[in-house]
Amino acid sequence: MDVILLQDVEKLGLRGDVVSVARGYARNYLLPRKLAEPATPARVAELRRIEAERAKHEARSAEQAREIAEVLGKTVLRFEVKAGPTGSLFGSVTASDVVDEIWRTRKVRVDRRKVGIDPIKRIGRYAVPIEVFQDVTVEVKTLVVPEGQNLPPEEELAVLEAAEAQATAEKQAAAEVAAAAAAEHEQAESAIAELLSEEEPASDAGVVDDASPADPVVASPAEADEPSA
Repeated sequence: MDVILLQDVEKLGLRGDVVSVARGYARNYLLPRKLAEPATPARVAELRRIEAERAKHEARSAEQAREIAEVLGKTVLRFEVKAGPTGSLFGSVTASDVVDEIWRTRKVRVDRRKVGIDPIKRIGRYAVPIEVFQDVTVEVKTLVVPEGQNLPPEEELAVLEAAEAQATAEKQAAAEVAAAAAAEHEQAESAIAELLSEEEPASDAGVVDDASPADPVVASPAEADEPSA
């Protein structure tokens, strides 16, 4: 099944890519989470038209690339995002987000695959490397800011990151302890079950059946006095 990605999906593609996936994967994962939409002919044609329009603003020579790089070198991208108390994002800022923001603010097209970042998952100040053309690269200043707030100083960002790293390490250690305890409990239960299965059933020795022929026959007094025939 062909779908159009609405978000960058790791190991699958970038936003706007048309990719083929298993029908079940699309219906059960991509489509419900709004990570993709069906690749209808009309939508594919619309995407190609938009891409062709943007391509007109792409560097076609080293000289054009240097001019674009100069513009981007003076550009500061700003993303206001939802973030937790330690600066971790509820989501991420991806290469596609960077490209879209450059287009929105500068009307310059750059190749998403030439944006040299992994998804950004923390608030902070970043220098995003972009290859504008062969041998022409520029770093674009990028701010990832908590929604409705200002970006803290670098020292505070470092403290927040360290706090999150410690919390993550503690959570991982607790999970490892719990897993070890569960494994130990399971081993103990297995050992007990094995011991019980090895026990022999109780012996029947010493139990005398009431109907056993070995029981002595005691004659009644009347029978004892009666003469034999």
